[in-house]
Amino acid sequence: MIKPDQKFPGVFWIQIGRKKRNLATKNLVPGFRSYDERVVRVKGEEYRIWSPERSKPAAAIIKGLKYFPIRPGIKILYLGIASGTTASHFSDIVGKEGIIFGIEVAERVVRELIDVSAARKNIVPILASARSPESYINIVSMVDVVYADVAQPDQVDILIKNCKVYLKDGGYAMIAVKASSIDVTKPPKEVYKMAERQIRGAGYEIIQTVELAPFDRKHAIIVARS
Repeated sequence: MIKPDQKFPGVFWIQIGRKKRNLATKNLVPGFRSYDERVVRVKGEEYRIWSPERSKPAAAIIKGLKYFPIRPGIKILYLGIASGTTASHFSDIVGKEGIIFGIEVAERVVRELIDVSAARKNIVPILASARSPESYINIVSMVDVVYADVAQPDQVDILIKNCKVYLKDGGYAMIAVKASSIDVTKPPKEVYKMAERQIRGAGYEIIQTVELAPFDRKHAIIVARS
């Protein structure tokens, strides 16, 4: 059984036998696996299981995320895209009319991402440091969402710097906060509050913070609006 999510376009729920429901996205490139994800075929369509153990946004949705800004046809700036596991599901959702600009500083990882982007067509891999948003200003256009997953002490600063350059008015900032990267001496909840205050101080409205345990301990997703 497969049902579209009632709130989030492009997101699906698949019931396989008597097992628990699985989150999924419809494969933009049938026959192509972007990593080692499970693929389920239903009525001639391919759906890719979106595991909360492998992707923080998937964990946030399962943990009760109320607003998910990734929608069909939008433009995304993805900071810390790595080899494209989560980005491939974003790619399914935004579809052929959308685009994802993926920033990654590690050359080896970018080489892996290139194969995914070549097949999917809507991911632009960019070898650069997200700390220097001006370095890719000739490639990246204004976007609807800036999503950051960079496990650095200044991860919130990195998000805000990029939002100031690339995020449209009324756009959304989304960050996967790794508490132990910011301050290992403080409880995670306190670190999340610190991140919220910093984002608010930059002029953004916090929509929701979702802790990701048990899928990702000491991690939370924060969604904010400009």
